[in-house]
Amino acid sequence: MMSKNLRAGLIGLGMMGRHHARNLRALEGVDLVAVADPQGDPHGAAPGYEVLPNVEALIEAGLDYCVVAVPTAFHRDVALALVEAGVHTLVEKPLAFDIIEAEEITNAFESKGLVGAVGYIERYNPALQEMRKRIENGQLGDIYQISTRRQGIFPARIADVGVVKDLATHDLDLTAFVSRSNFAQVSAVTTGKSGREYEDMVSIAGRLADGTITNHLVNWLSPFKERVTIVTGEKGALVGDTLTADLTFHANGETVNEWDAIASFRGVSEGDTVRYALNRKEPLRTEHEAFRDAVRGDASNIVTMREGLNTVRAVEAVLDSAAAGRTVAL
Repeated sequence: MMSKNLRAGLIGLGMMGRHHARNLRALEGVDLVAVADPQGDPHGAAPGYEVLPNVEALIEAGLDYCVVAVPTAFHRDVALALVEAGVHTLVEKPLAFDIIEAEEITNAFESKGLVGAVGYIERYNPALQEMRKRIENGQLGDIYQISTRRQGIFPARIADVGVVKDLATHDLDLTAFVSRSNFAQVSAVTTGKSGREYEDMVSIAGRLADGTITNHLVNWLSPFKERVTIVTGEKGALVGDTLTADLTFHANGETVNEWDAIASFRGVSEGDTVRYALNRKEPLRTEHEAFRDAVRGDASNIVTMREGLNTVRAVEAVLDSAAAGRTVAL
């Protein structure tokens, strides 16, 4: 009897690819049938597999879907080869190096009716998955502001981009995710203090299409690691820590104001605070399960290529804003 498991491939066995390999090999309902990387398998991520030289050899193995974990500069060529072969594809973030390439990839997958997704792993953090559910269920009421902080030390593996394309892209994506609204405008300032060609600090002020204001502090020059998302609304605030996968709710308190001069000011006071106990499941595993399910017909929990394209647009707007010293509308 033939196996009904999906046949998966992986191209790219580097720092991120090795984790994809581990998850694909353990994923229920999926067989990892082939891997490829012109540099071989430096981390020993795929023992027992022949490491194929390119995407063409990978396609010849006969795939239902493929995970692309090559450097961003090669995303376009690899993704277009896969779509031409009719292979559903999950591309590591960001979708492409620039807007033109991202549009080309997105349009190709949509026109062929194939499942295309982008690997924004932060979306699958238990804290953010639970945050979005609670926001959708009305726990915060109207959303007023979304603020994120993503700070830490410089990752030596990054050589081809600055902190905006490597890290801030996560914050722009997850902000659109929890709010269900795209960016309408951004105003950003960047600086470079490490002596590299690219920026290593950015501060972004934004506004979403639904009117929510946002703020994002991102750098890789801090001697501590911080990954925090704060969503403030009319009924309180949710604070998600994606390092610990904790989610905390700070409710607005009830106050009686008897001072006529300020009685009309609609402020808030401290209310109850609750930290939720979450099922701390590896985000990458959840991402792989979501894409497997999408290939089978349930695409409710993937980051679509269209969403990935919108994030590339936001990233480019941030860099344009910082370079020109002005607010950029999307």
